Amino acid sequence: MMRGLEHLLYEERLRKLGLFSLEKRRLRGDLVNAYKYLKVRYQEEGPRLFSVVPSDRTRSNGHKLEHRKFHLNMRKNFTVRVTEHWNRLPREAVESPSLEIFKTHLDVILCNLL
Repeated sequence: MMRGLEHLLYEERLRKLGLFSLEKRRLRGDLVNAYKYLKVRYQEEGPRLFSVVPSDRTRSNGHKLEHRKFHLNMRKNFTVRVTEHWNRLPREAVESPSLEIFKTHLDVILCNLL
Protein backbone atom coordinates (compact mmCIF):
# COMPACT_ATOMS: atom_id res chain seq x y z
CA MET A 1 0.00 0.00 0.00
CA MET A 2 1.25 3.47 -0.81
CA ARG A 3 1.66 5.80 2.14
CA GLY A 4 -1.00 8.46 2.44
CA LEU A 5 -3.61 6.57 0.42
CA GLU A 6 -4.89 4.25 3.17
CA HIS A 7 -7.82 6.49 4.05
CA LEU A 8 -9.07 6.86 0.45
CA LEU A 9 -11.71 4.71 -1.21
CA TYR A 10 -10.66 2.16 -3.86
CA GLU A 11 -11.82 4.31 -6.78
CA GLU A 12 -10.04 7.39 -5.43
CA ARG A 13 -6.81 5.44 -4.91
CA LEU A 14 -6.95 4.17 -8.49
CA ARG A 15 -7.57 7.69 -9.78
CA LYS A 16 -4.62 9.11 -7.81
CA LEU A 17 -2.31 6.35 -9.07
CA GLY A 18 -3.58 6.65 -12.66
CA LEU A 19 -4.76 3.03 -12.83
CA PHE A 20 -7.85 1.32 -14.22
CA SER A 21 -10.12 -0.85 -12.10
CA LEU A 22 -9.67 -4.61 -12.24
CA GLU A 23 -12.71 -4.95 -14.51
CA LYS A 24 -11.30 -2.44 -17.02
CA ARG A 25 -7.85 -4.08 -16.93
CA ARG A 26 -9.42 -7.46 -17.73
CA LEU A 27 -11.46 -5.94 -20.55
CA ARG A 28 -8.35 -4.19 -21.92
CA GLY A 29 -6.44 -7.48 -21.89
CA ASP A 30 -9.28 -9.28 -23.66
CA LEU A 31 -9.53 -6.62 -26.37
CA VAL A 32 -5.75 -6.56 -26.90
CA ASN A 33 -5.78 -10.35 -27.32
CA ALA A 34 -8.69 -10.09 -29.76
CA TYR A 35 -6.70 -7.55 -31.79
CA LYS A 36 -3.74 -9.94 -31.82
CA TYR A 37 -5.93 -12.82 -33.00
CA LEU A 38 -7.53 -10.75 -35.74
CA LYS A 39 -4.66 -8.58 -36.94
CA VAL A 40 -1.20 -9.47 -35.65
CA ARG A 41 0.33 -12.71 -34.44
CA TYR A 42 -2.35 -15.32 -34.52
CA GLN A 43 -4.08 -14.54 -37.80
CA GLU A 44 -4.27 -18.21 -38.74
CA GLU A 45 -6.19 -19.00 -35.53
CA GLY A 46 -8.43 -15.93 -35.66
CA PRO A 47 -11.02 -17.31 -38.10
CA ARG A 48 -11.53 -20.36 -35.89
CA LEU A 49 -12.34 -18.14 -32.90
CA PHE A 50 -14.17 -15.24 -34.50
CA SER A 51 -16.30 -14.77 -37.55
CA VAL A 52 -16.45 -11.28 -39.05
CA VAL A 53 -19.88 -10.13 -40.25
CA PRO A 54 -19.71 -10.04 -44.08
CA SER A 55 -21.82 -6.91 -44.45
CA ASP A 56 -20.81 -3.37 -45.40
CA ARG A 57 -23.84 -2.01 -43.61
CA THR A 58 -22.25 -1.71 -40.20
CA ARG A 59 -22.18 1.39 -38.09
CA SER A 60 -19.02 2.51 -36.34
CA ASN A 61 -16.05 0.19 -36.91
CA GLY A 62 -16.79 -1.92 -40.02
CA HIS A 63 -15.13 -5.01 -38.49
CA LYS A 64 -18.03 -6.37 -36.50
CA LEU A 65 -17.74 -9.83 -35.01
CA GLU A 66 -20.59 -12.29 -35.09
CA HIS A 67 -21.99 -12.99 -31.64
CA ARG A 68 -22.06 -16.76 -31.21
CA LYS A 69 -24.16 -18.62 -28.68
CA PHE A 70 -22.52 -21.19 -26.45
CA HIS A 71 -24.06 -23.51 -23.89
CA LEU A 72 -20.93 -23.71 -21.75
CA ASN A 73 -19.97 -21.36 -18.93
CA MET A 74 -20.08 -18.04 -20.80
CA ARG A 75 -18.02 -16.14 -18.23
CA LYS A 76 -14.98 -18.19 -19.13
CA ASN A 77 -15.49 -18.16 -22.90
CA PHE A 78 -13.16 -15.54 -24.39
CA THR A 79 -15.02 -15.08 -27.67
CA VAL A 80 -18.34 -14.37 -26.00
CA ARG A 81 -16.79 -11.93 -23.51
CA VAL A 82 -14.98 -9.90 -26.13
CA THR A 83 -17.44 -9.78 -29.06
CA GLU A 84 -19.86 -7.24 -27.61
CA HIS A 85 -17.11 -4.85 -26.53
CA TRP A 86 -15.20 -5.20 -29.82
CA ASN A 87 -18.31 -4.27 -31.80
CA ARG A 88 -18.63 -1.03 -29.79
CA LEU A 89 -15.10 0.18 -30.54
CA PRO A 90 -14.75 3.10 -32.96
CA ARG A 91 -13.32 2.62 -36.44
CA GLU A 92 -9.99 4.36 -35.73
CA ALA A 93 -9.26 1.93 -32.89
CA VAL A 94 -10.15 -1.24 -34.79
CA GLU A 95 -8.28 -0.20 -37.93
CA SER A 96 -5.09 0.76 -36.07
CA PRO A 97 -1.98 -0.14 -38.06
CA SER A 98 -0.07 -1.43 -35.03
CA LEU A 99 -0.71 -2.95 -31.65
CA GLU A 100 0.79 0.03 -29.81
CA ILE A 101 -1.52 2.48 -31.56
CA PHE A 102 -4.47 0.20 -30.78
CA LYS A 103 -3.49 0.20 -27.09
CA THR A 104 -3.33 4.01 -26.98
CA HIS A 105 -6.78 4.28 -28.58
CA LEU A 106 -8.08 1.66 -26.17
CA ASP A 107 -6.71 3.50 -23.13
CA VAL A 108 -8.46 6.70 -24.21
CA ILE A 109 -11.72 4.81 -24.70
CA LEU A 110 -11.45 3.10 -21.31
CA CYS A 111 -10.72 6.42 -19.57
CA ASN A 112 -14.00 7.77 -20.91
CA LEU A 113 -15.88 4.61 -19.93
CA LEU A 114 -17.72 4.86 -16.63
